[in-house]
Amino acid sequence: MLGKRHYSVVCAACGTRYEDDGLILECPAPHEPAFLRTEYRAPCADSADTGLFRHAGLLPVARTFPDVGGPVVHPAGRLGRLLGLRRLWVAFSGYWPERGAFLTTGTFKELEAYTVLGRLPEAAPVLVVASAGNTAAAFAWAATLHRVPVLIVVPASALERLRLPGPLDTRVRVVALDGTATYNDAIACADRLARLPGHHPEGGCRNVGRRDGLGTVMLAAAQALGRLPEVYVQAVGSGAGAIAAHEAALRLCGDTDGSPSRVPRVLMCQNTPYAPLSHAWRGGTGPAPGRAVDVIAPELTNCRPPFAVRGGVRDVLRESGGEVLEADNEAALAAMALFEQTEGIDIEPGAGVALAALAEAARTGRVGRDELVLLNITGGGRARLSHDVSLAPAEPWLRVPWGPGSTADDAAELVRRALGQVPTPSGV
Repeated sequence: MLGKRHYSVVCAACGTRYEDDGLILECPAPHEPAFLRTEYRAPCADSADTGLFRHAGLLPVARTFPDVGGPVVHPAGRLGRLLGLRRLWVAFSGYWPERGAFLTTGTFKELEAYTVLGRLPEAAPVLVVASAGNTAAAFAWAATLHRVPVLIVVPASALERLRLPGPLDTRVRVVALDGTATYNDAIACADRLARLPGHHPEGGCRNVGRRDGLGTVMLAAAQALGRLPEVYVQAVGSGAGAIAAHEAALRLCGDTDGSPSRVPRVLMCQNTPYAPLSHAWRGGTGPAPGRAVDVIAPELTNCRPPFAVRGGVRDVLRESGGEVLEADNEAALAAMALFEQTEGIDIEPGAGVALAALAEAARTGRVGRDELVLLNITGGGRARLSHDVSLAPAEPWLRVPWGPGSTADDAAELVRRALGQVPTPSGV
C-alpha cells in the first residue's frame, strides 16, 4: 500500500498548491510555462536507510525501494591540485565499490528513476520515457526489479548503453528508432506515444520526482561538507540535475526566492560543437549551431531544454549567479583520462565534459582557487562494473525504421499497432 504523502506541489508562477497524485506535471492555470516544485510539510530527519532513500523525507515518494544506491561525496585533493583548486570535492554517482558507490547502471539517472517510480500512484498508467541511453538503462532496470510498466524510446545508437545485469521484465518495453534517429527524434516520438490510452508521459524536467531525486546529490554534499558548496559544476542536457541541485540548496537554506549570496553558483557544462543551452544563455535565437551527432556525450544534446520556463534553467543561472560553460570532445576525453589517473575509476563522457569545463574555468580565473567547489560526476565505473558483474544487452521490444522523411507520427503509429491498440478519434 502507498503511504500518505508528506508534501504538496506548488506552481512556481502562480503559487497554487496541489495535493500530488503522483502524475501531475504542470499547473493547469492559464499562465506562462512554469515548473511545479515540492513543498515538504515538516523537516524530516534522514531515515535509517542508506543510499538514495536515506533522504526519503525530502523526496516526493509514496513508497521506497530497498537496496538503492546513492551519490558518494569525497574530497579530491590530488585532482584539485592539478586544476589549481584548493577545495575541490566530487559527488560521484555510479559504480565504485571502494567508495561505497553501487549504482548498477553507472549513472545518477538511477536517482531520478527510483524517485519517479516511488512517486507513482497505485494502478499507475504506463510511463513513457525518452532517452539517449543512460535514463533508459536506469528506468529499464529499476522498473524490471519492481515490475513497473514503462515504455522507453531510444535512438538505436543508445542501445550500447543498455547493458544490464539481467533480462528485462515483460512490463518493460524498449522501442529503438533505427537508422539516423537522434535523441531529439526519440523525444518527439515519446511525446506522441504518451497520448495513447493507458499511457502517461514521464515528464522529464517537469517531473518533481526526477528533479528531487537528482537533488539528493546536493543533500549528500551538504552532509559531507557540513555546509553548501560555493560553486556547483555539472554537465547538462535538459538541465534537470542542475535545476534540482539549486532547488535542493534553496530548500536547505529555508529560502524560496533565490539569494545569490547563500546558494552555490551553478555552472552548467555543455559539449561543443552542439550546445543548445549555451547558445540560449548567450542570447542566441533559432536552432543552436552544430550537429548533435558530432558530440561525445549525446545525452547532453536535448534541443528543447526548459530554458525560459519559470523555475527553469534561465532562472537558476540568474538566481545563483551562474553561467554555461563549454568543452569540446578532445578536452572531454583528456579529462576522462585525468580523472581515472588521479582518482582510480573510469567516468562517462558527460562527466568528462564537466571536468574539462571546470579545468578551463579554473585556468582562466572564472572559478577561484580558494572557492569550495563541488563537481558532480554524473556517471562512472561502467568499465569496472563490466568486470564485476555479468552484463547482457537489453533486447528491444520493437525496432522502428528511421531515415530521411521519417516522422514521430509514423513511428508512433507502428508502436500503436504493435501494442494492438485501435486508433483514437484524434489519432496518436
